[in-house]
Amino acid sequence: MARGELLVLGASGFLGPHLVAAAMKAGWCVSAASRTPSRAPRIDGQAPDAEVDWNAESAGATVGLIDGVRPGAIVLAAALARVDACERDPARAFALNAELPRAVARLARARGIRLVHVSTDLVFGARPAREARYSEADAPSPVHVYGRSKAEGEAGALAENPAALVVRLPLLYGDSGGRGLGASDQLLVALARGERPALFTDEWRTPLEVGNAARALVECLARDERGFLHVAGPERLNRLELGLAILAARGLTPAEAAERVRAALRADLGLAELRPRDACLDASRARALLATPLRAPRAALTGALP
Repeated sequence: MARGELLVLGASGFLGPHLVAAAMKAGWCVSAASRTPSRAPRIDGQAPDAEVDWNAESAGATVGLIDGVRPGAIVLAAALARVDACERDPARAFALNAELPRAVARLARARGIRLVHVSTDLVFGARPAREARYSEADAPSPVHVYGRSKAEGEAGALAENPAALVVRLPLLYGDSGGRGLGASDQLLVALARGERPALFTDEWRTPLEVGNAARALVECLARDERGFLHVAGPERLNRLELGLAILAARGLTPAEAAERVRAALRADLGLAELRPRDACLDASRARALLATPLRAPRAALTGALP
């Protein structure tokens, strides 16, 4: 049975096509909006009911899109997500990551639309978590423009629409439809080019497979939670450990995998100040609330990668 009309904003990124597929399977009628809808792959063969060319940087286009579709729910997954791009163009980063969520939240509240806004673990890192990992009660402490812009977007969205839900996601990996996006496909593309990528041993995250994240987000649409929710994997891994797990899932032995990559410190590449040492999320609340299991990489990778 159809659940109603869902508008996915930012449907051609890494997460977006997985959101479309998960929502279609859950019975939503999905309109997928992005600046490049033709580039979005079909995950599990799932095509949205409608694809819309949308300029996220145009306030008028956003109003027209929402009023044209008249959805019952919105997932806002659009963002300027590359850390280096945000550092080069802070104004654009704040326009897309802070001003856009505030505007969408205001429109959703005025029209009675359920809003789930996608944020990131990288709003943390400058200060340590109060406990072993960052919970929803920890105040943001970003280390770069991307993190600061996303933190401002979270606050703005909830100020405009207190009924909205902000879901912070961790480092995502999994199938990007051959586009080299996400932690696993980026690694595999680098290896295919003959590179020996540097993977950090001093950067800790709680990675989650992108389809798993999408299914959890779609489940959140039908729930009444508001405020913040951390949706992340159960394991605390550094980037090298995740990379070795990815290569093991491709059939490499531990010795073979170790030969294909090189261990590094953030400082070795001059990135100690731009990448947080630890941005691990505590997703215990999400695990208690959601029926969707949040799987560890070693359990998810075999089925997640082609």
